[in-house]
Amino acid sequence: MSDKSHVSMERRVCLVCAAPYETGAILLDKRLRASLERQTTTGWGLCPEHRELHEDGFIALIECDPERSGNPAAGAMVKPQDAYRTGTVAHMKREVFSQVFNLPVAPDLPAVYVEAGLIARLQSMIHRPN
Repeated sequence: MSDKSHVSMERRVCLVCAAPYETGAILLDKRLRASLERQTTTGWGLCPEHRELHEDGFIALIECDPERSGNPAAGAMVKPQDAYRTGTVAHMKREVFSQVFNLPVAPDLPAVYVEAGLIARLQSMIHRPN
């Protein structure tokens, strides 16, 4: 007997941590054919933890290795499926991000990819009292 069905639970992959999470939506094959797996990944989104940070005014800085990230053309944006993540992620308030990088940030932008080493450089700039 086949494991396929005409219904499936929707999953997405978190843009920030790359972990799959369930959306709670049910997918239905309109022809009622057994064409769907038990769970179907439909694209990218934000897991509950990172959605909450986004809604609280944070933007995620996701460190990537540009040489392993699908070789985008100079100045081209890295696509989530091509990003080779180093595993280092930081969250920064949008206002601070705009000031540090002198760039406007769209309120619906949840994350940006940064080159390896940038987060460590930013952390070294933080003034820590003795």
